[in-house]
Amino acid sequence: MPTERIYSANASYQQLEALKTNRNKRQKQGVFLLEGVRHINQALAYHWGVEGFLYAAGSQLSDWAQGVLASQPEVKHYVIEPALFQNLSNKNEGSELLALVAIPSDDFKRIHFKDLPLLVVFDRSSSPGNLGTLIRSCDALGADGLIMTGHSVDLYAPETVAATAGSLFALAVIRQASHNELLPYFEQIRADYGDLQIVATSAKASQAVYNSSFWRPTVLLIGNETVGLSRAYLELADTLVTIPMQGSASSLNVACATTVLLYEIARQRGS
Repeated sequence: MPTERIYSANASYQQLEALKTNRNKRQKQGVFLLEGVRHINQALAYHWGVEGFLYAAGSQLSDWAQGVLASQPEVKHYVIEPALFQNLSNKNEGSELLALVAIPSDDFKRIHFKDLPLLVVFDRSSSPGNLGTLIRSCDALGADGLIMTGHSVDLYAPETVAATAGSLFALAVIRQASHNELLPYFEQIRADYGDLQIVATSAKASQAVYNSSFWRPTVLLIGNETVGLSRAYLELADTLVTIPMQGSASSLNVACATTVLLYEIARQRGS
């Protein structure tokens, strides 16, 4: 296995550090830093491309970490001075192992539909926590994929990846510039599966989500946390639905609202 030892904040270390803090560097290099036992296990289980492992010089690695390293004998190792290694971690107590993982392509072909497609589109997400939670809900409640559009929070930022709790690796999540790139894709879904409905969420809608039928191929449109869906998406929708609420709250957190919608779809479909 190729090994690089880093004992100072040299150029190699600065490149690794940039992957933690710099969105443009992550995208340019096509890799991101990953930490956490579940996250690394999920990345390996779903065959994401691991390009390197990082650990502190002189550390006594656990059986788990040694097993991970042994399972990927050709992957490069970075043995790093302990204080520098700790600086790369997002955890107070640090991690014993970090991974360098390749960013997959934003190709629609990564999304594989079941018999009754369910696709979620999230426009201009602005919160790592909300995006991560929404990815977990999509994974847990049967969505086939998630498409992010517009200028959004970085999908591969450490905070976002951590918030997915590993679901990022199980769910196809792709990024597109705007709704315009989705139109031919929607037409392809119609051609393959027929009778596609595009459903948008709106607090002003009169139709409750539980009075809507989801026994059709469905695209669920979710808007920005502050301003909601753009006019272009609202005009694209076949149906507007809302979540009836009691009490004084005027709205739900976007990730909570999407979870409710996905649960209702799963309930109707008997998932």
